Amino acid sequence: MISIIDYGMGNLRSVQKALEYIGEKALVTSNTEEILNSNGIILPGVGAFPDAMENLKKKSLDKALKEAVDKGIPTLGICLGMQLLFSKGEEVRECDGLGFFKGTIKKMYGNIKIPHMGWNSLKIEKTCELLRGIDEECYVYFVHSFYAEIENKDVLNVTSKYGIDVPAVVSQGNLFGTQFHPEKSGDVGIKILKNFASLT
Repeated sequence: MISIIDYGMGNLRSVQKALEYIGEKALVTSNTEEILNSNGIILPGVGAFPDAMENLKKKSLDKALKEAVDKGIPTLGICLGMQLLFSKGEEVRECDGLGFFKGTIKKMYGNIKIPHMGWNSLKIEKTCELLRGIDEECYVYFVHSFYAEIENKDVLNVTSKYGIDVPAVVSQGNLFGTQFHPEKSGDVGIKILKNFASLT
């Protein structure tokens, strides 16, 4: 069973439907016991960083996620869910994140349209389990206005060029993040979700 964390922000049903499409049981939940007994965890997210952190803390889901990662449960953050895995964010106001990865979530900049919304290609910097069978320069779907400025480049797997080099996939041990939405990224996204599910 893969738990999809319900903290009041995120495209929960579309992630659940994508997992069901590949034959995985997926439970939308905010119950700590269910989360800690999962084979895998997905932290989705749409909205503002500080609101998301406040909602996670209200339900003690920040503590549940840290315990789950410490237990070795494969965990995937999607879009805002990936950003929350970092030390802090600067959206609206400076706010501490979950702190799994060292870095700051900053506003995108340059001569580009913000939010970044649409299909962009991937540049693979370093492979990881999520990327098995994924070709260089394949396209995935992004919707975001902020990006991760990473302190430790060892966690960076994939970038995507949109004015700047946007970190698109990060990983460390059993923890993964995608800035794009695999559940909206066609066959490539489905393959990434299958790769994640295989770890569970």
